[in-house]
Amino acid sequence: MNTQKSGSTYEGFDEAERAAMKERAKELKKGRKSKVDPEVDLLEKIAEMPDEDRVLAERIHALISAEVPELSPRTWYGQPAYAKGGKVLCFFQAAAKFGTDYATFGFNEAPLLDNGTMWPTAFGLRELTPADEELLVSLVKKAAG
Repeated sequence: MNTQKSGSTYEGFDEAERAAMKERAKELKKGRKSKVDPEVDLLEKIAEMPDEDRVLAERIHALISAEVPELSPRTWYGQPAYAKGGKVLCFFQAAAKFGTDYATFGFNEAPLLDNGTMWPTAFGLRELTPADEELLVSLVKKAAG
């Protein structure tokens, strides 16, 4: 996220950041009044992704749905996310969303993952090996309690 020009002149949010905020505003407007299943929204967003991101997001969705079914699928800033008790616990961010070289899988304030004074909160993804899938599922399960 580049919100500053060289020097100290503030330029504001870039186009991708503004788009993400608009997605989040739409999600908040829908709120509890929406009759659309949040998982349907999530699957639609995944289907819109470029192939590399879509394949990762579909696999992550399948893993979390099967292995940590107590989490609720939804979108968050227009990206797939999984919540517990209404609070987003973890999320997938497509590489194409902000034009990065890799997708991201991250956690939001998951105190059950805290390990000492420093711990990872996000992982860069280019593909998912069986070992990666096992680690991801174990971390999501631990974060979910």
